[in-house]
Amino acid sequence: MEPVHIIGAGLAGSEAAWQIARAGVPVLLHEMRPQVATFAHKTGDCAEMVCSNSFRSDDDQMNAVGQLHWEMRAAGGLIMAMADRHRLPAGGALAVDRDAFSASVTAALQADPLIQIVPGEVRDLPENGNWIVATGPLTSDALAGSIRGLTGTEALAFFDAIAPIVHAETIDMSVAWEQSRYDKGETLAEQRAYINCPMTKPEYEAFIDALLAADKTEFREGETAGYFDGCLPIEVMAERGRETLRHGPMKPVGLTNSHNPAEKAYAVVQLRRDNALGTLYNIVGFQTKMKYGAQTEVFRMIPGLQNASFARLGGIHRNSFLNSPTLLDDRMRLRTRPNLRFAGQVTGVEGYVESAAMGLLAGRMAAAQAKGADLPPPHHTTAMGALVSHITGGAEAKTFQPMNVNFGLFPPLDEARGGRRGRKDRYPAYTQRAKDDFRAWLATQ
Repeated sequence: MEPVHIIGAGLAGSEAAWQIARAGVPVLLHEMRPQVATFAHKTGDCAEMVCSNSFRSDDDQMNAVGQLHWEMRAAGGLIMAMADRHRLPAGGALAVDRDAFSASVTAALQADPLIQIVPGEVRDLPENGNWIVATGPLTSDALAGSIRGLTGTEALAFFDAIAPIVHAETIDMSVAWEQSRYDKGETLAEQRAYINCPMTKPEYEAFIDALLAADKTEFREGETAGYFDGCLPIEVMAERGRETLRHGPMKPVGLTNSHNPAEKAYAVVQLRRDNALGTLYNIVGFQTKMKYGAQTEVFRMIPGLQNASFARLGGIHRNSFLNSPTLLDDRMRLRTRPNLRFAGQVTGVEGYVESAAMGLLAGRMAAAQAKGADLPPPHHTTAMGALVSHITGGAEAKTFQPMNVNFGLFPPLDEARGGRRGRKDRYPAYTQRAKDDFRAWLATQ
C-alpha cells in the first residue's frame, strides 16, 4: 500500500498520522524542525504548543469546544489522549504540561511501526501521491510560495487584523435595527443585511476615549507589522483623528433608525452576517489589537451590544491560511489538485483543538482514499462537521477569517429539540444531537 505523506508534525499533522496508522495505512510524516527553525518553536518535538498550554473548556454539555474534545476522544484521538495524560489543574478548562505533552506525542508516533518521521523541509507541493499539508500559521517561505503559485493567493502570510464576531441572539434588537446602507439590495433580505447600532455624540466620544486608552497587544521580538489600509485596526484609525471612525466604518449616512426615525445617529456601528445560518455577526471594520479583556469592556459600550456574547474576539497576529471556501472541497482537498488535502490552521480554523480536529478528519479521509474508499465528513450538526462545513462553504469567502468552534456554527435546533428554549436547555440539546450524529458517523467506518 502506498503511504500517505504529511507535511508538518504540529497538532494537526501528528493527529492525522495517528489516525492513518490506526487504519493500517503507512505514513511518512515530514517535519522541517529542528533543521529549519521558526521564531515561535523551541524544539523539534511533534505537536509543540507555542502560544499557551490550554485546550480551553472541557465541558461537553454547555460548550462547543468541550463537545469537540468529546468527539476527538470518541474517535481515539492521540492529541486528546496525551492532553488527558498530562492534564494540569485549571478549573473547567483542559490545560496541559506542554513539554511533557509534546514529548509524549512524539514518543507515541516514533513507536508506531507504520509511522516514519522524515526530517527536512518540503519546499514544493507534489503533483502525485496522497498528501496532507498541515503546516500551520508558520508555513515556511518556500512552501508558502509553492502554495501561492498553485492557488493564486497573493498574500498567504501576513499580519492579520481580525474583527470580533457576536452571537446574533445576544444583540439587543430593541436598540439595534436591520437595514443596509441606503436600503441597497434587490430583495428584502438584502435590504436588511446589516444590523445597526446607533450612537449619540456623547456615546461616541466616550467610546473613542475608551478605545485609545485600552490595553493593546504588542508584537513579539523580531516581528514587524505591515497593515493593509483596508483592514487597519480601529485603534490605528482612531489615533489618526477622533473623527476618523465616524467617517469610516462608523459613518451614519444612509441609515434611518426604525425605532426612532426622526433622530439622526451621530455614529453607527454595523454588524454583518458572518455565516449562512445567520447565527453569527461580524462587527464591520472593527479589526483590533486590543487585549481580550479590554475588547469586551469597550465593545459592550456600543448601544445594542451591552450584553453581547462573542463567538470570537478580535486580534492581530502573523497568520498563514487559505481562503478555504473557494479552494477546498468538503473532503478538505484542493479542488484544482485533489491529491492534496489541507489540515489544521492553514485551512482557516483557529485554536489547538480545532487544528487537531481537522487533522483527525483529514487523516481518516486520506486513509479511506488509500484503501480505495471515500469517507464523507460527519454531519454538520457535530462540532467537527460544523467546522468543515464552515471552512469549505458555509463562510462568506470575501470576508473569510480564522474561526474557533462555537455553537453559532451549528444549525439551529428544531422545536422538538428545544430550539426555543434558553441557553441552559439549548446548549445541552446541541451537544446531545452532536454526540448522536457523531456516533452514527463513526459507525459507518
